[in-house]
Amino acid sequence: MTKRYHVSRSIDAPARTIWELLSDASTYADWNPAVVSIEGPIATGETIKLVSVVDPRRTFTLKVAEMQPPRRMVWTDGMPLGLFKGVRTYVLEERGTSTAFSMTEEFSGPLSGLITKMIPDMTDSFDQFANGLKAAAEAAGPSG
Repeated sequence: MTKRYHVSRSIDAPARTIWELLSDASTYADWNPAVVSIEGPIATGETIKLVSVVDPRRTFTLKVAEMQPPRRMVWTDGMPLGLFKGVRTYVLEERGTSTAFSMTEEFSGPLSGLITKMIPDMTDSFDQFANGLKAAAEAAGPSG
């Protein structure tokens, strides 16, 4: 069983500006109302610790599995042997003067049906994340 959350926005800013926001953990609290805190470097192979408004009592330990600046980034977590896996994928696609942003989270694995019942609905936090990113990137303007 797979559970999936997805959000997308058209952002009037270059992909590089959006990427700078997405890849700098130190600024998340400034623009991202969906995140309580995030610690660690957002870099390929690194581990970050994220606390979300979805469940502020829990710290998610995530691996930055892939970074293709300024187009794609993937964060993962899960259980051994693939029993449960979460994959969050960020995609940026420049379209003229704007950028199509999308964020998708998929939960899979034999235990996903059981575990996803314990994960609160993330629809609102995904919308908050995307709206915060859009507002911050558009306010920042083009980056040099």
